[in-house]
Amino acid sequence: MNERIGVVGVGRMGANIARRLKDVGYAVTAVYDVVPDRAAELASEIGASAYSKLADVTAHADVIITVVTDDKAMQAIFATSGDSLLVGARGKIFVNCATITPSVHVEAAERASAAGARTVETLMASSIPQARNGKLYLICGNDEDAFNAVKPMLEKMSVALTFVGGPGKAAQVKALINMLMNINTAGLAEALGLGDALGLDLTLLRDVFAHTGANSRVLETDGEDMQNHEHEAYFSAEHAAKDSGIALELGKAAGLDLPLAAATKQQYDEMVKRGLGQLDKSGISELTFKSRQPA
Repeated sequence: MNERIGVVGVGRMGANIARRLKDVGYAVTAVYDVVPDRAAELASEIGASAYSKLADVTAHADVIITVVTDDKAMQAIFATSGDSLLVGARGKIFVNCATITPSVHVEAAERASAAGARTVETLMASSIPQARNGKLYLICGNDEDAFNAVKPMLEKMSVALTFVGGPGKAAQVKALINMLMNINTAGLAEALGLGDALGLDLTLLRDVFAHTGANSRVLETDGEDMQNHEHEAYFSAEHAAKDSGIALELGKAAGLDLPLAAATKQQYDEMVKRGLGQLDKSGISELTFKSRQPA
């Protein structure tokens, strides 16, 4: 537990990972965010230093956890020129947690390797409370030796973790998880929306679903929120649209037609178009309940 930990991207997931590691005894020494005040606030809370340059995070940490939003952000932090995590990166390990296009994970790993560093894809199939409490489920891949080197730390972050294969494989698995989750969420929203239009008791209906083949993890996490019109963001509709798009691109490359994934992405794109992209993914019910449609 002598490693110095840096965290790049301290939104709600990254910040809570940092808090968790601090709680269990790791030295979280360096944080960075594109919103400097966010990094400064977290640094003050956990006794770390907030840096305005990526290279400074690398200089002051041995293991750097990255939790960025999209392909562009990932390419920026692993830039091959200018300010970058790759400056002085020899001997460092990057733990890359972003849900992004698998090929971009591979590209980041190749750039890190050329700089003498190692990377572990560490995709998170959980949300904010699990990040804070060390109960994430982690899908890991790329460099198995690097994975084993940081495994004790990852075990403090997670309730379970699985190494699934080489470069890009963890990101592929995560894309499939989110594709299926998004499809299930859209299906549940339609079922509850139709139940509402038919005048059914939605609390009773959810209970019936839970005792039949209609049961799902999404029913447990999102069903009541859909019914009650409550959509505090744990996983935003905007991110759902992005992730369904990643899966569709993988399907296209594999020569597959994925009509359910495509229809689901259209629904989440519609949420973004209506200005609802920052709602939780459960907010897709705003498109399916008749009483919630704009006049």
